[in-house]
Amino acid sequence: DEATDPTISEENWECIQRFCDQVNADTDGPLFALRLLAHKIQSPQEREALHALTVLETCVNNCGDRFHSEMAKFRFLNELIKVLSPKYYGIWSSEKVKSRVTEVIFSWTVWFPQEVKIQDAYQMLKKQGIVKEDPKLPEDKILPPPSPRPQNSIFDTDEEKSKLLARLLKSSHPEDLQAANRLIQSVIKEEQEKSAQVSRRVNTINEVSENVKRMDELLENYRRHELSAADQETLQALFQRCEKLRPLLFRLASEAVADEEALAEILQANDKLLRALGQYRQAVGSQ
Repeated sequence: DEATDPTISEENWECIQRFCDQVNADTDGPLFALRLLAHKIQSPQEREALHALTVLETCVNNCGDRFHSEMAKFRFLNELIKVLSPKYYGIWSSEKVKSRVTEVIFSWTVWFPQEVKIQDAYQMLKKQGIVKEDPKLPEDKILPPPSPRPQNSIFDTDEEKSKLLARLLKSSHPEDLQAANRLIQSVIKEEQEKSAQVSRRVNTINEVSENVKRMDELLENYRRHELSAADQETLQALFQRCEKLRPLLFRLASEAVADEEALAEILQANDKLLRALGQYRQAVGSQ
């Protein structure tokens, strides 16, 4: 009640921290805490609901896997969804509260990608048109640290950033939590860019392999004069697509210069591509 008191304008960080400590000390702490927080988040008093959301996010920061496991269950997620749904409290919940709840759920889809129920709940909100687009998280939003973080996270490889983040998250000062959030968001962006590069590389290399394999089969039939007109069109389309994949491989190679294993995979794919293109020109060009 003290931590979510609607009569105070600023967060009572001392009370919030004591609440987190109590959650950690009690075996059923996460279960009871989330039940209480759901009730407060659904409050018709805007300030009480917003304070409760701050308490929730701070618990996610400080209360570990037991808390994460409980909050990722439909039992709790449904209570958050009721705040947004026009069938429940969405009719009278303020836009500020609804916006904040949306940000909370969206931030969890980023930090807890392994929690299928969170992903499902958010996608359901989008399908129903309750959430029309992904929110842009403000800089002063408190985000939980990823749990578990992906292997080879920047926080694992950059000891200085890891120590700084740990120090900021332990602080009860709002400005330190804001600084922690900015640091986390910059790392999210960096890791998302790295992930996108890996995804592009994997998808392109797979496409090269599949196209080359199909071209080999069609060229074999072409040499035997057993290729239908439709397959000849397919062969030509594959050749044109493979031509376009070459500059893409060059770009991927320039991105992967520091990663010897990735570079080797790209060069190997390029060799396959050049061989297939050469065989096409030799077989089709000669006729």
